[in-house]
This record gives sequence, C-alpha cells and structure tokens, in this order.
Amino acid sequence: MEGHPPSPPLSAKGTRLNKRGLETRAAVLRTAVRCLADGGPESVSANRIAREAGVTWGTVQHQFGDVDGLWAAVLTSVAERATALVADASTPTLEDRVGHVVGLIWEALEKPAVRAVVNLRRALPREREALESEFPRTADALVDWDARWDRSVTEAFAGFDVDPVKLRRVRTLLPGAVRGLHDEQHLSSYADIEGARTGLVEAITAYLMG
Repeated sequence: MEGHPPSPPLSAKGTRLNKRGLETRAAVLRTAVRCLADGGPESVSANRIAREAGVTWGTVQHQFGDVDGLWAAVLTSVAERATALVADASTPTLEDRVGHVVGLIWEALEKPAVRAVVNLRRALPREREALESEFPRTADALVDWDARWDRSVTEAFAGFDVDPVKLRRVRTLLPGAVRGLHDEQHLSSYADIEGARTGLVEAITAYLMG
C-alpha cells in the first residue's frame, strides 16, 4: 500500500500557509542549510539566516515559532530529502555491503545539507537534559533523525546473518568513524586515508562476522 503524501507544513500557530508563505518557508530553510553548512563563527545564527533570507525575525517566528522550531524544521527537511542506504545488489558479500555503506556515508558528508546538520548538532547542548530543556522540538527531530538512520542501516544489511546487537552498535559507530576519517583528509596530514577506509571496512566486517 502506498503511503499518503506528507501534509503541507503549517505556521507556528497551526494555520495553513498560502503559496507565498510556503515559498518564504522554503527560502528560509534553504538559507539555513547554506549558512549552517558554511561552518563559520556565525553559521548557527538565526538572525544571520533571517537577514540573508531577506525576511524579518517576525517572519521567522510566524513560520517556526522560535529558533528551536527553526532548527527542528531544518532537521526534518534534510531528513525527508536524505538518500536512504539502498541495499545495492552488486554488493553480495558482507564486506562489499559494509564498503558500500561506508562509501554512501562518505558521499553524504560532501553534501551541504549533511554538513549543515553536522554543524548544527555540534552547536547544540551536549547534555541530553539541557538539549531537551532548551530545544525540545529540536530534540524530538533528532530522535526522529536517529530512528530514520537506524531503519536505514537495518534495511541495508537485511539478508545478512549478523548479530542484531552488533549491528546496533555498528549503526552508532559508522557515522562517527567515517566522519572522523572524512575530517582527517582536510587537515594538513600525510595519513593514508584510503588505507584507513579499507581498514575500517575490514574491521567492521570482521566484527559483524565474528
């Protein structure tokens, strides 16, 4: 059965947005992704986003309520457009599949939308209690983001006889491990990044097989 298309977004007060309102919302979200992806000192600045989007802070409040609503909308928007970890039929072995997934994550880290999410998450409170207290809607969006990721990894490894506990650990390990190597390549380093990627794939494969 086909799912229903997502409902059109509403204003912060729950009212239906007209065509102009929807266009304004989309423009603000595009600007937010671009600013966040920059990673500069003012990248996580709602005021800068409003300014560069050519709207007032009142417009941002009407659309998203506050900065918490804006960050939540950014996360939801990127998640809805993210490419799933499609199980490629040309990767018949477990090591091939791990390498395929690592490659997809690597490619995703090159995209502005994913860089935007990474930079946003780095700027949010580290402690869960502080995050849920200061940014409750963003915290909910992050829970949904992580749930989508969990489902995507589970589906990518469907058909392989792997321990579900180990796969759950790998789901958490993969983003950080790949992101670390991806960041390392942009430093003044002579490290063999390709070799490290190969080692990561081999290590994860051995762990899942063991």
